[in-house]
This record gives sequence, structure tokens and C-alpha cells, in this order.
Amino acid sequence: MATMSLAAASPLASTPRGLAVSTPRTAFLGLRTGGASLAPFPGLAAAAAPPRLPAGRGDAAVARMAKREQELEEIRAMPTEKIEEEVVDLKGELFMLRLKRSARQEFKSSEFGRMRKRIARMLTVKREREIEQGINKRLSRKLDRKWKQSIMVRPPPSLRENKEE
Repeated sequence: MATMSLAAASPLASTPRGLAVSTPRTAFLGLRTGGASLAPFPGLAAAAAPPRLPAGRGDAAVARMAKREQELEEIRAMPTEKIEEEVVDLKGELFMLRLKRSARQEFKSSEFGRMRKRIARMLTVKREREIEQGINKRLSRKLDRKWKQSIMVRPPPSLRENKEE
């Protein structure tokens, strides 16, 4: 069985001795400094270019971002009490979705993420307002505990609508 030494496998030893090499004799063949072009390294040239979205996908991303900004403006326009009520209602809806999933009833799985994100946005706006008022993190957590204990358990809006009908 033939054995190969490490010297024979190195890129330095693979150059024939009779040829002059213009590059420095190092094993590192990475990026060159001094504004050298990345063209000799096709993998690096592609990595250096900014990523491009496929045609048609950029428009959808911009539309989603605009919709999210619009939703944030709506949330910021609400008073804090209304935000708290909305959070309680959304958490009730999230609970109902979990019940539907466990009972193997029909439901939209995308609603989980949509509701969780909406709750997170509302709680973020609530926390932004607390920061503006100068409420520190510790006091905020204490107020959150008091608020959660004061919540009156009520059916989510979807069940209230069904009872009224």
C-alpha cells in the first residue's frame, strides 16, 4: 500500500521545481488585500454580490412589510387599555385554536403564527410606552404580574359571536 506524506499533499509541493511562481509560497489562497479583483475565485465573486430576489418575490415582500407597518401604526394609535383587551382576546383565540388542533377539527395552521406575532407586536408597543414613561424592566414585570392576575376570564370573541346568534 502506498503512503503519501503530508509534504507531497500540500499545495506548495505540487508546483514543479523548475517553474517560477509569482504568488507567495503560502498555503493560504484566500482573499487578497489591496483591492484585487475577486474574479479568479468564482465562488467568492458570487458571494460578494448582493443577493437578488427572484422576479415577483420582491414585490410580495414589500407588500408584507407595508402591511406590517400599517398594522403597527394602528396598534400605536390604540390606547394602552385597548391594547391590553386585545391581547387578552387574541390569547383566548389562540387557546381556541389549540383546542381545535387537539380535537382534530379544521383550522388554519397559519393563524398560530399570525396571532402570536400580533400579540408580540402589541406587547412590544406596550413596553415602548412603559420605557417612555421611565418604567424600568423590574417594575414592568411586576406590573405585568398584577395585570395578568386582574384579568377577568371571558370567552374569546369568536365564542361570544356564536352565543349571540
